[in-house]
Amino acid sequence: MNPTILLNASVLDPRAGTLLPDRSVVIRDGSIEEVTDTRVRAKDAVTIDLRGRTLMPGLIDSHVHATQASADFAELRSWSPYYSAARVSQVLRGMLLRGFTTVRDMGGADHGVARAVEEGLFDGPRVLFGGPIIAPTGGHGLTRICDGETELRRAIREQMALGAHHVKLTLSGGIISTMRVDSLGYSEQEIRAAVDEASLARRYVAGHAYTAEAVNRALRCGVRTIEHGNLIDESSVELFRQHEAFYVPTLATYFALTQQGAGHALSDESRRKLHDVIDAGLHALELADRAGLEIGYGTDLHGALHDRQLTEFSLRAQVQKPADILRAATVTGAEIAGMTGHIGEIVPGAFADLLVVDGNPLEDIALLTEPERRLLLIMRNGAVVKNIL
Repeated sequence: MNPTILLNASVLDPRAGTLLPDRSVVIRDGSIEEVTDTRVRAKDAVTIDLRGRTLMPGLIDSHVHATQASADFAELRSWSPYYSAARVSQVLRGMLLRGFTTVRDMGGADHGVARAVEEGLFDGPRVLFGGPIIAPTGGHGLTRICDGETELRRAIREQMALGAHHVKLTLSGGIISTMRVDSLGYSEQEIRAAVDEASLARRYVAGHAYTAEAVNRALRCGVRTIEHGNLIDESSVELFRQHEAFYVPTLATYFALTQQGAGHALSDESRRKLHDVIDAGLHALELADRAGLEIGYGTDLHGALHDRQLTEFSLRAQVQKPADILRAATVTGAEIAGMTGHIGEIVPGAFADLLVVDGNPLEDIALLTEPERRLLLIMRNGAVVKNIL
């Protein structure tokens, strides 16, 4: 394959939160070969002049549900696997066209979905899958039910044998479940057993948790990423630091569910829970940001609400600076994935997952919410997915 050279780019450095002007980026065999401030020439190269536009790494959503192409879980269960796969392919393509080149699936996607993307059968972002969510009897969500250390270890071993990137446990109630938000899932002994089993495969546990109590016990037991965490407090902040854990808020899903027509399937109890966690979620994000915690970008959307995936940028902008939000959706996402140096930044050796945007997202983060107009070029593994330059 002939190399591609991107000229005159303003390259986003998400670690420093700055733009590097007048850069040339050389792409060969799907990876970034060189980033330089001198003009580059190569024989038979495809050259694209970016004329000072912003070149940034592909986005990373650290909490998606790619297989939940309907918000009606009963409907999902009724679908033929062939029809489900077709719908999943549409969900994934939508994510890619919004600029997400890697996603961490937090319940539903399996090795088949990841392989379909890898082989080009589905046009979508790289999928880091965990398999089904693991929950205790009576637990939250579309799950695999496991009770006790033996069942947990067996389930985790089976998922790891299939190549799972992580395992997710429900450690509290949720919005769309019969459990109270402040209820607890799994004993500490069970959580520690799950963490131990995942670590044997050099993988980790992600924990669905809302309250400070649920989050704190998860962190003490070694859970590496906390999903949602709307009700954390100062005691949680200290434990995040102590255990070097990651926080993945998912504000987009709550606000999407409040929109007219979006939450029609919610019960009255779920609506009450939703009201309780919305304002708390922004407060928790502000607390985590002020404390300098490692924060990932997550959305947790379902069905038609997948289209709201980019609203997380605008929501976080209420309490965070653009540079910090961009860091969450790039280099911190790469750290969560264990793929630092491969995704989330424009450096030699990284996959050529690249976006060209019209404008400076460090000054106006909202431009990322207009992909049809402002997202001019998308590359994944060096292949051009969209080009309207």
